[in-house]
Amino acid sequence: MFLGRVLLFTIPGCPFCTRAKKLLSDLQVPYVAVCLEKFPERRYEMQERTGRRSVPQIFFNAKHIGGYDDMKKLHDEGKLEDLLKEVASTDVPADAPAPPPEDIDSEDNLELLPSQRDGANASECLTNDCTPDELAALVREMRDSSGLIRAHTYHLVTYKNCFIGKDFVTWLVEKKGLSSREEAVKFGLELQQKQFFHHVTFDHEFKDNSLFYRLLGDGYTRALNAQLSFACIPRPAVDVAKDLRRYIVEIYDDFLTADGAAVDYRGISASKKFERYVHATAELKRVDLSSLSREEKLAFFINMYNALVIHAFVVQGPPNNMWKRFRFFNVVSYIIGGRVYTLNDIESGILRANRKPVGAFKRPFSKDDPRLKVMLDECEPLIHFALVCGAKSCPPIKTYSAQRINEELKVAGESFMEGEALLVDTAKREISVTMIMKWYRVDFGSSNQELIQFVIDHLPDCSKKEQLRTMTQEPGKEIKIKFQTYNWGLNST
Repeated sequence: MFLGRVLLFTIPGCPFCTRAKKLLSDLQVPYVAVCLEKFPERRYEMQERTGRRSVPQIFFNAKHIGGYDDMKKLHDEGKLEDLLKEVASTDVPADAPAPPPEDIDSEDNLELLPSQRDGANASECLTNDCTPDELAALVREMRDSSGLIRAHTYHLVTYKNCFIGKDFVTWLVEKKGLSSREEAVKFGLELQQKQFFHHVTFDHEFKDNSLFYRLLGDGYTRALNAQLSFACIPRPAVDVAKDLRRYIVEIYDDFLTADGAAVDYRGISASKKFERYVHATAELKRVDLSSLSREEKLAFFINMYNALVIHAFVVQGPPNNMWKRFRFFNVVSYIIGGRVYTLNDIESGILRANRKPVGAFKRPFSKDDPRLKVMLDECEPLIHFALVCGAKSCPPIKTYSAQRINEELKVAGESFMEGEALLVDTAKREISVTMIMKWYRVDFGSSNQELIQFVIDHLPDCSKKEQLRTMTQEPGKEIKIKFQTYNWGLNST
């Protein structure tokens, strides 16, 4: 009989959490997991008890064992068995961390909304509070049976899948009963403002003339959600992102291998959860991004970047050479809020405040690009410890919330540099850092001194931080910086 309690603070999709659970399961030790996604208020309790922000944090009764590496070290040294015998024979003290409420499953799975659980298809509403959109029904009729949409030519240039403004006005008056062409133009402007269609080169508002217009998704069919339809009035972008984030958490957690080291993308491709996730991305096409705060933009676009990488890996396969990687980051995309966003558009356009991507000659957004209105005012360097490209040298995937984004990014940076992404050699007065810091050097500081200070500022209190501080305080002695070879090996089974 196991009298005591082994408790882990975890988050879904965390590789080290998965490894800790596997080690305990292999040792046949019962445990409970407090999922900080379900119980975010307990994150502060964890920090107060441990002085750490990373997960997992493991307790044997009231005794803090540490993270996975700490428990594994005890196991390798033969000390873990005695600790387990002690907790097994001791009642849980009053000051031990409490388990989750009994009426809530302690596993790290997040419950889906009822309508999501039922497997809605692309043309159905995907949420309980969906309000059917009559305009969406009209646009679908226009696409399917009006005969307006076809190829048109202007100055020897052919524009596929588009319609002419004056022809649409005529159709609205003659076939849909609008009273005048003026009323039809106002109706067309409303459809354009609600992201149902756009001018073929995004240059003009809707008019009763010979200009060409194109329905959303018909002009950039490579976007992974381009051909999906959504029949509801769009919800706020933060709500859409929250639901998509829940899907990705579930999918990633379900298909992370037992050792937390790889993802079963083939298994994901056959899952109903992934099928429902793909359908849900249709709602991204017409969300309104204009009112998002900085924190909401950070969480929204980090989550969408990571989800887009997983989506592309599943349906297209991962890139396996330099050329394919270059194309992957410049082509893989979603339509979000009426505009196409590639992975590089999200990372360097939005989150890096329109700085040049790696290997690029120009910025993602030109001076008149409407997506400039969405980008962050300043580059946020901590995104580099949150964005996941599917390679072994990438940070582990996590999901982010607008309410806690600043703290979560800080934790992501601390956790990443606490590991192999930062090595300190005091004898050689040398540090070895992730290649990410070379590729995006401008984000971390223009000089070696600034880069080293960034590292110090974003390390948790640990031996590496003390070593670096001591090295920087020795006058006249330069600290050398080496950049680690990036492991592009895939994190897949």
